[in-house]
Amino acid sequence: MIGFSSLALFSCKQNDDKVENFRYLLDEFADLKVIRYTIPGWEQLSLEQKEYVYHLAEAAKWGRDIYWDQNCEHNLALRKVLEQIITDYQGDRNCEDYKNFEIYAKRVFFSNGVHHHYAEDKFFPDCSREYFGQLMQSCKCEDPAVLNFIYDRSEGLQRRSTSQSGDIVKLSAVNFYEGVSRKEVEDYYASIEDPADPHPISYGLNTKLVKKDGKLVELPWCVGGLYSSYIERICEELEKAAAVAENEDQKHCIELLVEYYRSGDLRKWDEYNIAWVKELDGTVDFVNGFVEDYNDPLGRKGAWEANVNIKDHEASKRTEIISANAQWFEDNSPVDPRFKKPEVKGVSAKVINVACISGDCYPSTPIGINLPNADWIRKEYGSKSVTIANITHAYDYAANESPNNMLDEFAWDEAEKELARKWGSYASEIHTDLHECLGHGSGQLLPGVSTTAMGEYSSTLEETRADLFGLYYAADPKLVELGIMPDKDAYKAEYASFIRNGLFTQFTRVELGAKNTEAHMQNRKLIAEWCYEKGLEANVIEKKVRDGKTYFVVNDYEALRGLFGELLAEVQRIKSTGDYAAGKALVEKYAVDIDPELHKEVLERYAALHLKPYGGFVNPDIVPVLKHGKVIDYKLVYAESFLEQQLKYGREYSIAR
Repeated sequence: MIGFSSLALFSCKQNDDKVENFRYLLDEFADLKVIRYTIPGWEQLSLEQKEYVYHLAEAAKWGRDIYWDQNCEHNLALRKVLEQIITDYQGDRNCEDYKNFEIYAKRVFFSNGVHHHYAEDKFFPDCSREYFGQLMQSCKCEDPAVLNFIYDRSEGLQRRSTSQSGDIVKLSAVNFYEGVSRKEVEDYYASIEDPADPHPISYGLNTKLVKKDGKLVELPWCVGGLYSSYIERICEELEKAAAVAENEDQKHCIELLVEYYRSGDLRKWDEYNIAWVKELDGTVDFVNGFVEDYNDPLGRKGAWEANVNIKDHEASKRTEIISANAQWFEDNSPVDPRFKKPEVKGVSAKVINVACISGDCYPSTPIGINLPNADWIRKEYGSKSVTIANITHAYDYAANESPNNMLDEFAWDEAEKELARKWGSYASEIHTDLHECLGHGSGQLLPGVSTTAMGEYSSTLEETRADLFGLYYAADPKLVELGIMPDKDAYKAEYASFIRNGLFTQFTRVELGAKNTEAHMQNRKLIAEWCYEKGLEANVIEKKVRDGKTYFVVNDYEALRGLFGELLAEVQRIKSTGDYAAGKALVEKYAVDIDPELHKEVLERYAALHLKPYGGFVNPDIVPVLKHGKVIDYKLVYAESFLEQQLKYGREYSIAR
């Protein structure tokens, strides 16, 4: 996206894929907005490639219920009740009580359960228990257990507990453990893990740990185990996809994934990930499995997710330049040489457009991905990194459909606003590229250090490390030299935005008085707060007040980059050495507690803008086009409402329990 003549592929135009007269913003309710995304390049795919995407997308949708159940064991029963009421209710749908019920239902659908998808706290209907019971009765779906679950404020109040005064396993609502304590879980895995294994198994990634007859037992998520009927459907669609894969390497990847799903063997999962990392030639790619452990209070169990995507070959030239220079970035990182990879292997990066998201990626999806997560696979085979262009652009297009914006309210002056308007969107994408392409894949653990050494702080510290890597290098002259950054000062737009967000504006997403608990938000607060404190004497970041409104202004961008590098070195040391105490101290001091006065102010200013802080997406439907009983094409059909898609998925991709 840079206007250099030698790199004309990096045009600064942000709207190349925008569809005229297409409404991106589909719905708004509570603190949420629902957006539609398009799939640039769809019509350029061959019929066989479209069929490949279609079956991968079907496999993705069949895992949806798994994620609902993982989030809380009562979620699916509640969802069935909601679906039945929305479908069958014959009473007054315009009264205040029903409108409140419908908002609650939409929130549950958006969050894949009763806990806020980001804040992780349980939310409740604004209609009374009595009214909800009447709805259930009128639609013949009375279930006292579900009704009690909806209004119960005594337990399961956090999806993933971050309590410092209780057992986070027992206090978490996630359905990863049953009848066990934190100590029992940690002792169990310590007894089976081998710290000396150079290729450690991700023990517990695809199991539920329960106590039976006084003994701890792992129940695998596989064919023949938990979620068997769903995983069988996933395997069926994956096998259909393999039959039309673009190349033999893709076919081999899918075969290994199916073997893993059928056996539950985590060594087979590692084989799949190695093969997946090596497959670089296809236009179509996917993620499917029990992957990220952010929802587990102990950072071990994988939430089910899926993503089907199409490579943007032109835009990927940018990320390919970054990955081709991965060794230079690793060698010049400001961390201790002991913690650097002496040889960076297999770092591949690309820009993609998603065609389907599901599970932990739906409706709210990341804008960048770096996988696999196993450190030893990253070290020996590398990783795949992606920046998701059509999701990022859809966010921008939806924001442009609103008359108000955050920049005008929270940026200090016109110079800061102009910098953001000129370079903000592009600099943010570059930060994402660096975060995903290089940040997550950088560094190494010292021999004998466990990948789970950071425990409940693992996710926050890993996101902190990757963000710091991206921030540090966003300002490096090397990016201008490589033709990636368009101007030596373009990075300043991302620095100003990151500090403003980390210190202040991101807390529009948190209820007044609550703690900051989500890993990515903790990461941003940790970095911004640490840099603000360390730079106070030199006035690197200044807190300014005008007309009773607070602003945070970066005065010295070069010094701020130095602070990013200093903190990166420390966070890498913590991870590489397994220094749990130091990691805990960083997170607890800088990432959790929110200044109540600032919090109140930002909420009031944000409320006046009438914006929604969280966004998520509905998928386009991929529909076979038949002629004389034969599929001749696959067309895209866009959902007309959020609830329409939720009900459709409930009908078509759910199995009676």
